[in-house]
Amino acid sequence: MTYTDTQLKNILTQTKRIAVVGASLNPVRPSYYVTRYLKTKGYDIVPVNPAHAGKTLLGVTVVSQLSDIEGGVDMVDIFRRSETVPEIVDEALQVFPDLATIWMQIGVQHSEAAAKAEAKGVTVIQNRCPKIEYQRLFGELRMGGFATGIISSKL
Repeated sequence: MTYTDTQLKNILTQTKRIAVVGASLNPVRPSYYVTRYLKTKGYDIVPVNPAHAGKTLLGVTVVSQLSDIEGGVDMVDIFRRSETVPEIVDEALQVFPDLATIWMQIGVQHSEAAAKAEAKGVTVIQNRCPKIEYQRLFGELRMGGFATGIISSKL
């Protein structure tokens, strides 16, 4: 799984609406802070998590499953174990005929599900984080790889 910077940058530039499958309400969970970061970058975020359906995350109502989303999405970002990916991909392909990207977070990959999505014309990114890639590609990485917001007058 090799992706060019141009490919990743194009995805992140063209994407407008993202369904985050496995979004958490817990602010220390990666799925929370990645969702928050993407929202601050102007993406329209739709959190998907049956355990939190009906609750609010970052001002948006959490839905139980992809089929509960009104309208389409450009990207499905998966924060779930790799073995759950096939059912998520199947639902995404069924619900969103114009889906552009399925993005699997760091540690998440499933070659058969990826091949199925790619056969339908969907771009698949595996084992990567859109927050990290955005920061890297758009010049936001700072100390230790994170945009810390810390500014020192003494160097």
